[in-house]
Amino acid sequence: MKQDNYKIAIIPARGGSKRIPRKNIKLFFDKPIIAYSIEAALESGLFDEVMVSTDDEEIAEIAIKYGAKVPFLRSEKNSDDNATTVDVILEVLNQYKSVFNINYSLGCCIYPTSPLIQIDHLKEGYELLKSFNYDSVFPIVAFSYPVWRGLQINEDNLVSMEWPEYYNSRSQDLKPLYHDAGQWYWFDSEILKAEKKLFMKNSYGFILDENQAQDIDNEIDWKLAELKFNLNNYK
Repeated sequence: MKQDNYKIAIIPARGGSKRIPRKNIKLFFDKPIIAYSIEAALESGLFDEVMVSTDDEEIAEIAIKYGAKVPFLRSEKNSDDNATTVDVILEVLNQYKSVFNINYSLGCCIYPTSPLIQIDHLKEGYELLKSFNYDSVFPIVAFSYPVWRGLQINEDNLVSMEWPEYYNSRSQDLKPLYHDAGQWYWFDSEILKAEKKLFMKNSYGFILDENQAQDIDNEIDWKLAELKFNLNNYK
């Protein structure tokens, strides 16, 4: 079954988090952090299917409790540290096609540790993807300090500028650079299958404010996410 506007939300959440054990289901205030991604996807009304890709039975149970589908567990091959997000997405799309004969033309990968996610942003991302035929759309955030004035350190701990030509440049005169916000990625499934990457030639960067995103890799990041969550009055 193929529909031109059939949309799937894929939330990749394996069980093997090392820096923050069981990170994907750790309580963020009053509920597992993955619940925020699931609920945003469901409440947006954008998707025909909201599913969680996991290798972990407990994560699967919690995902189902909060309304997501877990029609199959992730393969062992795509559950180790070497598997990429694209590997997981492609596995999901292929499984739906081979097992259920459903071909999703559009998808959105939503990371499970995205409590700052906003439904309006998901909707805007979808409209941008459709209206301008982008290959993918995803949120980005400006670096808080110009990377052009970055320093490198040698084996003696002596510092030098990575780009010395900017030594006398004022910070405000340097063009901003951005990084992936690590929240969600709208994509055209056929293009993703061909390119096998999320950042493509025709990818649009949806700019977020610094307080609207937080990468969570350690306990300090977790605390920062909680502070931003309260600052944004999400709770």
